[in-house]
Amino acid sequence: MRISFLLHNAYHIGGTIRTTFTLAQVLAERHDVEIVSVFRHRDEPILGVPTGVTLRHLVDLRKNSPGYDGDHPDHARPARVFPRGDGRWKQYSALTDARIGEHLATVTADVVVATRPGLNVHLAKQARRGPVLIGQEHLVLTGHTFRLRREIRHQYALLDAVTTVTESDARAYRELGIPGVRIDAVPNSVPAPKVGPADPAAKIVVAAGRLTRIKRYDVLIDAFAEVAAAHPDWRLRIYGTGDAVDDMRPALARRIEERGLGENVSLMGWANPMEPEWVKGSIAAVTSLRESFGMTIVEAMRCGLPVVSTDCHGPREIIEDGVDGRLVPVDDVSAVARALRELIEDDELRAKTARAALMASERFDPARIAARHEEIWTELVARGPSGRRHGRAAAQLHRAVGSAVDAGYELKRRIGVLVRRFR
Repeated sequence: MRISFLLHNAYHIGGTIRTTFTLAQVLAERHDVEIVSVFRHRDEPILGVPTGVTLRHLVDLRKNSPGYDGDHPDHARPARVFPRGDGRWKQYSALTDARIGEHLATVTADVVVATRPGLNVHLAKQARRGPVLIGQEHLVLTGHTFRLRREIRHQYALLDAVTTVTESDARAYRELGIPGVRIDAVPNSVPAPKVGPADPAAKIVVAAGRLTRIKRYDVLIDAFAEVAAAHPDWRLRIYGTGDAVDDMRPALARRIEERGLGENVSLMGWANPMEPEWVKGSIAAVTSLRESFGMTIVEAMRCGLPVVSTDCHGPREIIEDGVDGRLVPVDDVSAVARALRELIEDDELRAKTARAALMASERFDPARIAARHEEIWTELVARGPSGRRHGRAAAQLHRAVGSAVDAGYELKRRIGVLVRRFR
């Protein structure tokens, strides 16, 4: 098969980028695979180009590049195809509308896969009717704005399938009742580490992820204050950086100092690859408010670490509580501390859960996950365009009604803006 992925920015770093690169590389062993990045802001991808995969971009934001698009007049005009409800909307423009549209109108792949809601909407609105059209959800449906959920319900009707990373999110999508669209849960994949498994005797807890509010590292630091009081020889290492909008590093550094944890807790910065850092610890910790899946959980387990995680959607489909890790309530400092101490204070239990984590994580091996995607796509390709579009009239009507409703909401919003402006 010829497979084309549409990605927001393949030159950056993040869970969706990492899992797309991993999947693409495995698929490239048997298929013709390309990744099309909407944006390019640097010369080379941070993660490197997956072996056997073609990588190209649509909009060049490198200021020193001869193809720089930042001065294009359409770059300053707001996007009309990319949905306003998607959190990345401000980064898109009339230029991206046009470039994505041109790409989707001419792509010759058998399967076209978009990787975030805004791009899935582009796929539904602009792709030619021939390839299998797959919309991937790497976040959580219920975590999207009402406005975006409304667009999803109406616009996705012209896709062939939607894949989510958890069964619970697949159920949420099925409840939308989008006519004729196949909904499947396929988890993200994580390759086997290139380093040996962690030593359960190591007295280090490891956490990794963006230093943003949603990760709630303040909860982890407070919980570790309780741990360190009883076990001062244990250490917590937190890997990651913040971002321009939400950088919690300064606040976390102050919290560490205020708690007197300078000898016990370290903000380690960004590490790539993380595998050599995971295996320096014996326990991993996740204290997020919400995780659509939990890539770092699987990464840690693949390195032989049991994970203490908040029960925040995705982790419950990865961790078997009490077997290969612990699930604790969200935002509960004492529960996190108790779970960590339970593993810290029982060497045999820590070693046992580490072995269980290593074994359980094999189900996320890239070859297994790629095979599941191939199975879905092959079935859809075999049905052919006419077989897949038997409900096309109903889907078009569904989308037309939805678009009319959306237009009404947008008109109401604009009238509200004008009323407030002239009060």
